[in-house]
Amino acid sequence: MSKPSPFVIGPAVLMLAGLGCGFSRQRTPAIGEGFVAPMSLQVRSDLTPRAPVTATVRHGERVEVLSYRRRFAEVRTAEGIEGWTDGRQLLSAKAMTALRDAHEQGRILPSQGRLIAFDLLNVHIGPNRLSPSFSQLTEDAPAELIERKVTARTPYDPNRDTSRDPVPEGTLKDDWARVRLPDGRSGWVLARMTMMDLPDEITQFANGHRITAAFPMGTVFDDGQSHQSWLWMTIASPPEEFQFDSMRLFAWNPKRDRYETKFVERGLRGYYPVLADTTEQGAPRIRVITEKENTLIRRTFVLTNGRLRLVDTEPWTPPAPPRDRAISRVNPDEGSPWQRLRLWWRGQKN
Repeated sequence: MSKPSPFVIGPAVLMLAGLGCGFSRQRTPAIGEGFVAPMSLQVRSDLTPRAPVTATVRHGERVEVLSYRRRFAEVRTAEGIEGWTDGRQLLSAKAMTALRDAHEQGRILPSQGRLIAFDLLNVHIGPNRLSPSFSQLTEDAPAELIERKVTARTPYDPNRDTSRDPVPEGTLKDDWARVRLPDGRSGWVLARMTMMDLPDEITQFANGHRITAAFPMGTVFDDGQSHQSWLWMTIASPPEEFQFDSMRLFAWNPKRDRYETKFVERGLRGYYPVLADTTEQGAPRIRVITEKENTLIRRTFVLTNGRLRLVDTEPWTPPAPPRDRAISRVNPDEGSPWQRLRLWWRGQKN
């Protein structure tokens, strides 16, 4: 029997080789998309905890979701790298849009003072201990306080705001502060891990009360040195309904070489936002919203000759919040002064 001709075998071999080299493994079709919630998220080659890390994705980056297995998601990064990660750390497109809206809203909310952290502190995307942390607050980088909220310790749902759910009796709660970071983004930190950025000579007078707002109110000069005057708001025990129950003005006394109280008012039910600015003459001015007999009142104080004087009082109704922002979805049945104020505060534009 004669040997096969190489001219017959050659084309067949080449055809098979072409089939092997010309077709690569098809990409797994995506079943959805997700956006990275924490500062960074590792993608591993397999579900095992010690599987090699194939990629690291950053906050806000988009990934394609290929499949789910329990709480894990198989994803593909923008570079085409596939692997497994914690599905609870991914936000839906709707949730990511709401987060971006919250950042935009946080840029325009008035500051209630500067906060500093006792130690390195995680900044969460929501007022929940289990919500992802997208940044950190350091001791030497103050942030601006823009909101406070008391929420129940509930399981975290990345695609739903559970902070508005009814709180069962006996549920543990946390006091949260919403802060605006130097880059303009805003997030939530545990309030008990922070303090207002104030001189020690003043904070010693807090007597265990929580300082919830603080504003500079002019300067006193003594022997060539300047001493900032401060107005603060405090609360004895942070509840859910209002932000402060007293306000107090401190100014430097050159004769006694110390800070002293120049104004104090207690027994309040005060709400954010407290607005601080100056008059046309340059005098420090403060606008405070308080509740009296189930009515919201805005009072305006001006600092003149070292004295805080009341110059105007008027009933105050929060403007209706915009309806087209994800952050402003509200319950139309809420109607108490605090509830109306809260709805306006979350949807405020100016």
